[in-house]
Formats: sequence, C-alpha cells, structure tokens
Amino acid sequence: MFADEIATIRKLGVTGVLYQLYNFLNVVASGLVMWKALCLVTNSESPVVVVLSGSMEPAFYRGDILFLANPPNAIYDIGDITVYKVPGDEAGTPIVHRVIASHITNTTQLLLTKGDANPWDDYSLYRGPEWLDSHQVVGRVKGFLPYLGYVTIAINDFPQFKYALLGSVGLYLLVSKDHS
Repeated sequence: MFADEIATIRKLGVTGVLYQLYNFLNVVASGLVMWKALCLVTNSESPVVVVLSGSMEPAFYRGDILFLANPPNAIYDIGDITVYKVPGDEAGTPIVHRVIASHITNTTQLLLTKGDANPWDDYSLYRGPEWLDSHQVVGRVKGFLPYLGYVTIAINDFPQFKYALLGSVGLYLLVSKDHS
C-alpha cells in the first residue's frame, strides 16, 4: 500500500511534490487570512467560540457555536451576553455570561456578569477586581448555531477521538486517490 504511494510521489518528481506542497500551504494561508479578516471586521480576537459549560442554559447549551462582534468603544447594556477572558488565566478560556450590572467611569466601562444557570455572579471569577473591565470583553454574542461545537469539545476532551479522526481522514485520502 505504501509502496504505491511512494511510487506516485516518485512519478511526481521534485517539481510535482513542491507544487503539491505549495497548493497545501496556499490553502492553509487562505484560511488564516480569512480568519484574520473576520477578526478585523468583527474587532474581536476570537469571533467564533464554542460554549464549553452549561452555565448559560437555557439561552445557550454546551456545544453551541457563538458568533461575536466587538465594535470599538462599545457600551454593553444590562442583559447583553458577552464573552470575556480573565487576565492571568493561563488557559485563556473564554467565559460566556450575561451582563447584570454596569458602571461607567471616566476611562472605561466596568461590568458585572453572571451565568443564567448560576446562583451567584462572577465576582469570584475576576480574580481580584470587583468589576470586569470592558477591555477584557472579547465580544458580544450576535448569533449562534446549536450543538455544532460538540466536535471541538470531543476533540479536546478525548484525545483518542482526535487521533482516530485524523487517522480516518488520512486513510480516506490514501484509499480514495485515483492511481490511474
């Protein structure tokens, strides 16, 4: 099986292999450019996130994909669902919670958030400050797709699934090639 693949690569020659590598890198670069363009348009470092917990049920469930926007100098209203990152959090896990209180100072807006399914506010999550600085907000939720993020959750929670998925895609690509 691998002998056929090696023979195919030899038929391509150095120029053919370099051309295939160029095409692959072109696809990867195009994806990165589209992601960065989406980041610029939405003014968000992460315009698409997956809900990882049930803290926002029934508004959003674990595995929902959220689409974010973060207009410059946005003022967040009570009731807005925001995604934020806590400074000092090594993992940088985005937290999806609703704004329950707001305080505007001379330089910034301060927020207090809470998950809809949580009995308490997020004060303890902020790790020190009493309020969340609006500069920590990644974006405001503008739309969502239910449950499609479960693939991402499965890949992160079960590394075996990730390797099985990569292996099956690789095997499919090897088997499905036209060797004529």
